[in-house]
Amino acid sequence: MEKKLIAGPWWTELEAEIIKDALNNPHSYAYVEKFEKEFANWHGRKFGLMTPNCHQAIHLLLKAIGIKKGDKVIAPDCTWIGTTAGIDYCGATPAFCDIEEDTWCLDPKNVEKNITPETKAIITVDLYGNMPKMEELTEIARKHNLPLIEDSAEALGSKYKGVRAGKFGIGSTFSFHRTKTLSTGEGGMLILDDEEIFERAKFLRDCGRSVAKPYQIDEISCKYMPSNIQAALAHGQFLRINELIGKKREIFSWYRKHLSSIEDICLNQENENVENGAWATSLVFGKSHNMSKEKMIEELTKLELPTRPFFQPLSSQPGYMKKGFNIKEYKIKNPVAYNVSSRGITLPSAFELTEELAKEYCDGIKNILEKSKFVKHETH
Repeated sequence: MEKKLIAGPWWTELEAEIIKDALNNPHSYAYVEKFEKEFANWHGRKFGLMTPNCHQAIHLLLKAIGIKKGDKVIAPDCTWIGTTAGIDYCGATPAFCDIEEDTWCLDPKNVEKNITPETKAIITVDLYGNMPKMEELTEIARKHNLPLIEDSAEALGSKYKGVRAGKFGIGSTFSFHRTKTLSTGEGGMLILDDEEIFERAKFLRDCGRSVAKPYQIDEISCKYMPSNIQAALAHGQFLRINELIGKKREIFSWYRKHLSSIEDICLNQENENVENGAWATSLVFGKSHNMSKEKMIEELTKLELPTRPFFQPLSSQPGYMKKGFNIKEYKIKNPVAYNVSSRGITLPSAFELTEELAKEYCDGIKNILEKSKFVKHETH
């Protein structure tokens, strides 16, 4: 395996055969409908709507619940743009909140502080398969009569107190990007239980097309329909879902084992409440190491061991700074998001990864940290 391969899908002849069947039925949406039902059912949801990507799944849900210009939607500062782009598409404004040091997810206390009369929804993110304090967020949403949306793009296979990620809030979204556990190259899914919201989102997904008169447009909307070929690949992947998640968790276990001798580090959340799907194993160095992500990535690159940086706060992204977000203010407002991000990296988690290569990465990290004598050495 090439060391540069950090992430990627695992496709087999099974998926290829299913795609061939879809190619023989080019005018059908049969695989779209099949995958929507099986994926929703697996998560304990009533309805599913597949989209070309996860950005669109979130946008679709926001449109369906009526988010509009002038509204504010709470979201964690530390996540990918896919979480919040839909807010901007609706003409609304994201209200970036801080995360927790241990979960890397939305801090319920910070959410409560940031609710205003303009707040119309809350989006929580299961970052790197981690899970936020769902009971607290659910209660805050109920108390303020706000819809809670779960961005589970990175959490396929994660569980919170035995409940699968994707079952929380009014609706949940998933990504099937080329880097994800279940991959269609690009792809997304919205799963939910409310039939009224489902029907509204389904209507909006296909141009605002009339149900009674298919060539009549009752409302100008987006075209977020997936292809049947895309869904055929998704269905094939779904048939292997336990195998895919199992492999990701095995990779996660390798890193946990070979990094266990290092004190003051934090890997993806895994405890009595959370089982992590481990889409991508990430590592945050404790403050005692005085190690920035930039420095660690630079040193690992010298060893021909490339890695990805931990997600940076969205309020520090040039796109949002151009919209008036002040990075100096947000460093003070969301200190944990900025601090955790500055010390985190994401390790290679491609399906082709071997334990030998994972150990090579871990040994490289140890050697870099040992320069500062912060590693607890194993005894033999």
